[in-house]
Amino acid sequence: MEITKAAIIGFGAIGCVYGRRLYNLMGDNFAVVAGGQRAERLRKNGETINGEKITPVVVEPDNKDWEADLIIFSVKNYQLEGAIDDVKNLVGPNTVILTIMNGVSAREKISEAYPNNTVLYGLSKADAERTPEGVNCTWEGVIQFGEADNTVMSEKVKAVKELFDRALIPNEVCEDMLRAVWIKFMRNVGMNQLSAITGAPYGGFINIPELTKALREVMEEVMAIAKKKGIDITEKDIDESVEVISGSDPLGKTSMLQDIEAKRKSEVDSFSKVVIEEGKKVGVPTPWNDRIYLLIKTKEKLYGVE
Repeated sequence: MEITKAAIIGFGAIGCVYGRRLYNLMGDNFAVVAGGQRAERLRKNGETINGEKITPVVVEPDNKDWEADLIIFSVKNYQLEGAIDDVKNLVGPNTVILTIMNGVSAREKISEAYPNNTVLYGLSKADAERTPEGVNCTWEGVIQFGEADNTVMSEKVKAVKELFDRALIPNEVCEDMLRAVWIKFMRNVGMNQLSAITGAPYGGFINIPELTKALREVMEEVMAIAKKKGIDITEKDIDESVEVISGSDPLGKTSMLQDIEAKRKSEVDSFSKVVIEEGKKVGVPTPWNDRIYLLIKTKEKLYGVE
């Protein structure tokens, strides 16, 4: 299999980082899926990433003439239902779908909508923020992706990897993608949510002992649930998660903190709410996440998000 046409839905900060790479490689064979005013703005203004302006093809949801070999989902979780419907005209019998969304539930929902297509697990590790001048990326990180088990790589996973390699997108096919997804989920549940509540940038998690302690305890709840589900996450993974922060821009902000500061809807329903629900299923108490959920929901309602 060779991927000659690719599309992305969700052209926010992270989507722009990797979309730029695909655009520079594929030109008009790379498209952004968008509709309405968003489509008009993209066609008129393009997007700017680290000072580089790009003007990708924009495909609206009702376009029936643009079938993709690969579709990447990079939307917020609360946008997923609409995004699944928006790409339906781009999905053909051999289209591969990859989610690099936060959380642990998006792939299952996409698979339910497109049961005859290969839907790969994926996650992104990058440091990017939208500013008035465009997207500022201080670290492109890596896309980790694949089937649940990649002991032997499938042809479709190989095809995606070959595309990413040619596009100079840092990538890794993890042997155990469920473990990789849950480790990223554990970090998001901790860092994103605590930063949203406290207003702390990445540096706060290293320089403030009380916040570091809270981070570890929030992540321990996710680790306990993962263990009950047979996913191999240990205290070593928590240690490494804390160490990872030291390599981030100390003034950088998590995506959820950016959402809260901009008075946008956050992904709390895909973080602490999922932890609470999964904890109940496997008999793991989640007192930290119980309270975090209430606090972030309160923040949202204070600025008018229901």
